[in-house]
Amino acid sequence: MTRYYSVIIIVVFLISCKEAPSKTAKSNDLPIEVEGVILSEFPTDFISVLEAHGSLKAWKKQRTLTFEIEKGEITETHTIDLKTRQDVVAADKFSLGFDGKEIWLEDENNDYKGNAAVYHNLMFYFYAMPFVFADPGINYEVAEPLLYEGKEYPGIHISYDDGVGASSKDDYYLHYDPETFKMKWLGYTFTYGSNEKSKDVKWIHYNDWVEIEGLLLPKTITWHDYEDRTIKGARDPLTFHKIGLAESPKIPTFYEKPENAKVVLKP
Repeated sequence: MTRYYSVIIIVVFLISCKEAPSKTAKSNDLPIEVEGVILSEFPTDFISVLEAHGSLKAWKKQRTLTFEIEKGEITETHTIDLKTRQDVVAADKFSLGFDGKEIWLEDENNDYKGNAAVYHNLMFYFYAMPFVFADPGINYEVAEPLLYEGKEYPGIHISYDDGVGASSKDDYYLHYDPETFKMKWLGYTFTYGSNEKSKDVKWIHYNDWVEIEGLLLPKTITWHDYEDRTIKGARDPLTFHKIGLAESPKIPTFYEKPENAKVVLKP
C-alpha cells in the first residue's frame, strides 16, 4: 500500500474535457457532434485513438463506472458518475468522495493515509484514458515521439486553459502505437498547488487492455522509472478489478456526504 500511495500523493489528475480549437490537423470525415462535443475540433490522430478504444460516442452512452483496486490488505471500490463527475471511493475503514459541490472524507479512526482532495477522483482519470482527454478546456499539439525499446510512439501534447481543473499548469503527453492507434504511454507533470510549469515528466505504461461494453479500457497500468524522456525499469503494476459500466446513474443520494464525514478543503 505504501508504494502506491507514494506514487499517488505526488500526482494530481484533475482533468476536465475539450472545447478549445486544435493546433494540429482536424478531420471533417466523422460525425459533426457527439453529445455537445464537436469531433472536427479534435486532431485527427486523437480521433483515431478514441476510435481504437471504442469511440467517444460509445463512451458517452455510459453513465456509471465502477472498479476495485487492491492495496495491500485494503480493497477500494471506486464509483464515478461520468456526466456529473461525482464520485465515491469506499473501503472497509474509510470512504471519500465528491458530492458535486464538496470533497468529503469519512474516516473516524484516521485509517486513510493520503490527500483526499487529490485522491477522490485521481484513479478515475488514470483509468478513463484516453476518453478524459476529450473534456472541455483542453489544447492539443503534436508531441515529440517517445522512443521505447527501439520503437517510436507518436504523441499528442495536452495542456489546459487557465482555470481548468485543479492544476491548469499541468502538461500531459499521450503516446500511441502508430499501427493500431491504441494508447501506449502517458506522460504527465505535477503542478498541484503551484502556479509554475514543471519539466519533470513522469511516465505510465498502458499495455494491458480489456474490452468492457465495447470500450477498450485499462486492465493494468505500470509506472516506470525514467530520466528525462528515457524510460527505465518498470515498477509493480496496478491492476483494476471488477470493472463495470452502466448506462444508468446511481440514485441521487449515493454520492451524498455521509453524516459523519468531514469536508476536505483544497489548498
